[in-house]
Amino acid sequence: MKEDSGQTWQSISDMMSALMMIFLFISVLYMLQTQIEKAKMTKIAETYNMTEEKLHENLEIEFEEDLKEWRASLEEDNTIRFYAPEVLFKPGSYEISNKFMEILDDFFPRYVDILTAGDFKNNIYEIRIEGHTSSEWGGSSSFETRYLENLSLSQERSFEVLKYCFSITQKNDEKSWLTEVLRANGLSFAKPVLTEEGKEDKIKSRRVEFKAVVKSRERIQEILKVSK
Repeated sequence: MKEDSGQTWQSISDMMSALMMIFLFISVLYMLQTQIEKAKMTKIAETYNMTEEKLHENLEIEFEEDLKEWRASLEEDNTIRFYAPEVLFKPGSYEISNKFMEILDDFFPRYVDILTAGDFKNNIYEIRIEGHTSSEWGGSSSFETRYLENLSLSQERSFEVLKYCFSITQKNDEKSWLTEVLRANGLSFAKPVLTEEGKEDKIKSRRVEFKAVVKSRERIQEILKVSK
């Protein structure tokens, strides 16, 4: 009987040792998998940042001498912001001014040349042309009226800019690419430009922006597949 008891405890001890080895093995595998996933995410972040940084560098080199004359700016997220409302459109109108047409004639072909050079073309998800307004609309105090009227105006303005940019694009291959990536969005006063005091800058908020959006999601999926 004692012998059987001893054998039983020996069996339990062996089983516990085996379970501990299994748990240890699982823990090691989990740690290794965590390290692998961390390495993947690091690579994703580095790839994304390198694309963004190189694009910013190229845009800065190309347009540095023109931005002040155009009354435009290159933002940290690679947005090209045209912020002089009196240059862009007539007040309350979506008709593009002659001056802004001249600017677009110079700006947009060069902009497309940058975005279609090298690896950028395959990494661009969208070119967003965004129309923005201030929170004012005539003398209306109704939030709903001001928002909806400005939404309509900003959408019409962004669409007119898109149409004009598309019309001045001469190369068929570029036109074909633009049909895939070029988008017009009106945002009303959803994203105002703020002063240093945190208040709406009503003049600079009336603007048009060009934003090249990198294929971050697609690049993430591609890197994860390759890393498996």
